Amino acid sequence: MAKRKKDNEDAAQDSSGDSEDNFGLPEIDYKPLDRTEVVPEPPVTESQPEPEPQVEQPRPSEELREENRDYSEEDNQSSSAPMIIILTIVLVLGISGFLVYKYWYVPRAKATQEQLVKEAADKKKKDEDARLAKEKEEAERQRLAAEAAANAKPAVGTIETVSAPTHRFYVIVSSSIDNDLIMDFAKKLSAKGISSKILPSLGNSKFHRLSIGDFGSYGDAQSSADASKAEYGNSLWVIKY
Repeated sequence: MAKRKKDNEDAAQDSSGDSEDNFGLPEIDYKPLDRTEVVPEPPVTESQPEPEPQVEQPRPSEELREENRDYSEEDNQSSSAPMIIILTIVLVLGISGFLVYKYWYVPRAKATQEQLVKEAADKKKKDEDARLAKEKEEAERQRLAAEAAANAKPAVGTIETVSAPTHRFYVIVSSSIDNDLIMDFAKKLSAKGISSKILPSLGNSKFHRLSIGDFGSYGDAQSSADASKAEYGNSLWVIKY
């Protein structure tokens, strides 16, 4: 404090001296600088006024209805989206199943059915061919057996005497009043393996006849007689006994 007072006095003296040297100029009022260290005070920040709460103004009913409608449409769209996806999947699966059935299953089933029908027809034809071949073979065997039986001649032919009329047609190879001559001729034929039948005299006829075959009809008997003429000559004839 003493130092500051002294300084003030020195400054007053200087000012009185200067007044003499100011050459009539007006005096300037000044204050001596305080040499004490001034500590700057921290700046004071102005506090910002807190914002007043905004009160939501009521909206018109039309705007509320429009917003509610937008929300309702969004809710409907969001709720119908899974159903649309499910329907799309079902539709795709249905179309895929139909295409598979029409263009894969049906042609394959048809081809399988046609193959089965063809195999059945081939088997039936094969069985029919085998049956016909077997029948033909059996017929040929029987024909050969019949030919062999017809061509085969017994070692000794039989001699038979017809005791009563039979009303059949006989192929006559010899006729004689003498029964012994007819028997001798029959024995000669028997030695060759040819069977014969002796027809005794009947009614007013005195002749005994020797037959080499008998048939139920005249035509068959005549055909046999014609076939045997090459061996026995033209003296063969047919009678009904």
